[in-house]
Amino acid sequence: MKQKISITIDEEKLIVVEQLLKNGRFRNKSHVLEYSLEKFLKEEQKNDL
Repeated sequence: MKQKISITIDEEKLIVVEQLLKNGRFRNKSHVLEYSLEKFLKEEQKNDL
């Protein structure tokens, strides 16, 4: 189940996210952030081993 959350990010990062959306790789901001978080968590798990 997905839950709605609120975040605050730097304007520069938001500009990059919006550019990714314009390029069509992601559906929406949530998709960008969920994809990024998943990659981050996988990397963290590798580092913990």
